[in-house]
Amino acid sequence: MAREDGKRNFVVREPDGSESSVFSGKYPRQAAMKAARRLDPAPSEEDADPEELQLRERGTDKVHIYEAWAWEESAPEEGPDWLPDAVTEANVSKQGIEHLDD
Repeated sequence: MAREDGKRNFVVREPDGSESSVFSGKYPRQAAMKAARRLDPAPSEEDADPEELQLRERGTDKVHIYEAWAWEESAPEEGPDWLPDAVTEANVSKQGIEHLDD
């Protein structure tokens, strides 16, 4: 169900079927990227182990499945003063869509 601004809400599904955090975005990938940045970051992208991330679109039975990984990088030098020395970067790769059988 899209809002007036076109954004949709996606809920993170845990392996046991419970649902936690809500992320929003116009596209499922935007929400997946936000969720991926909450993963424990690896020291570098090469060392990152992908984790399965399932996002259910609120108001539907669609579950978007992604491989997600996160890593730490040093902050850009031209960044603002409040930015920490290390920032978390993330990436996702879509694996498919499933429909819940409720």
